[in-house]
Amino acid sequence: MTTRRAFLCNSLGVLGALSLSAQVPFTTEPRKVRVGIVGGHFGATFQFHEHPDCIVEAVSDLRADRRAGLQKTYRCAKAYPSLEELLKDPKVEAVFLATPAPEHVRHTLLCLAAGKHVLSAVPAAMTLEECAQLVGAVKQSGLTYMMGETSCWQQLTISARKFYQEGAFGRLFHVESEYHHPGLESLYFENGQRTWRHGLPPMHYPTHCTAHLLGITGERLVEVSCHGWGDDDPILKDNVYKNPFWNETALFRTNRGNSMRVAVWWRGAQKGGERARYYGDRMSFYQADPAGLGGPVIVRAKATAEKDSGGFSRSAQVVERYAAPAWWKTDLLPEPLRHDSGHEGSHCFITHEFVDSLVKGRKPLVDVYAAVAFTAPGMIAHQSALQGGATLKVPSFD
Repeated sequence: MTTRRAFLCNSLGVLGALSLSAQVPFTTEPRKVRVGIVGGHFGATFQFHEHPDCIVEAVSDLRADRRAGLQKTYRCAKAYPSLEELLKDPKVEAVFLATPAPEHVRHTLLCLAAGKHVLSAVPAAMTLEECAQLVGAVKQSGLTYMMGETSCWQQLTISARKFYQEGAFGRLFHVESEYHHPGLESLYFENGQRTWRHGLPPMHYPTHCTAHLLGITGERLVEVSCHGWGDDDPILKDNVYKNPFWNETALFRTNRGNSMRVAVWWRGAQKGGERARYYGDRMSFYQADPAGLGGPVIVRAKATAEKDSGGFSRSAQVVERYAAPAWWKTDLLPEPLRHDSGHEGSHCFITHEFVDSLVKGRKPLVDVYAAVAFTAPGMIAHQSALQGGATLKVPSFD
């Protein structure tokens, strides 16, 4: 169990140099990292075989058909029927875990014990106790751990991170992020059996949203009030999480006194996807309208005055359309990876960030401390929703 002292220790950790180092233009290095890919569904959507500093040494999945699919995707002759067997291979030095979320910590601990670096799919963990266990194990091992959060590498998130580094926002005082996935119940069953997603509390999958702030500024979420909505649908009955909610909406306070609104919704009349809005005292940045009706746009504060519809004076604002760069076409990636990829171009960046961090011996953008900082606040938000929106403190693991 995590101690109360560990939970309540003050969080002043900042990603700082992480966001900067993550966008240093690619330079060729001679070393090649030998990677094992585990998980033949999500794991088959990355580009390790294209990276000039990487070799896909082996692949693994419990299902033979998915193992074969991984071998075809990564042009890899070596396949193992389980993670445990793959970890015995002395040539594998790093593992990408694209396995079910409830297995992430257990699988990570197996990899670390075998001396392998780890890239894990999201979320980092399922409980606060697992968060503490994960941080302790990575710290003790001295190995590299990275969480592959796609929202950190969406093309518009890269733009927002550059705006922040340049000081364009002024004081970035509020961020709103939404992950809308109506129809998620289609993933609740597979071959007539319940999957780990069946009844999953929305805020137990918060990282697509929290990354939109924490992956840019490095601040931490320290307090939350959250509300949930459910409709007594029989599908939600008797789930292992005892979760009654389809949708959860949280308001967080950060350790810098800023705010963040996070909306993770599984049901309703909304366009699916992940998007954010950034509010600064000098400039704000809105990602595209969910229905594609407008944006992305930049709003700039202006010193001149104007009248609103009620006749009251207010500062004039300048709204500009933003021509979003395709960052994947630039030297932020090695040439073979300069193509579009999954989750708004993020997969090639995740591939490169992990490989490059190992080759150069640097910290990845989403190291273990960032990973649990992205993940744990959602767990507390869900507890707040169960308590009718009570304001609760978020523990720190830094």
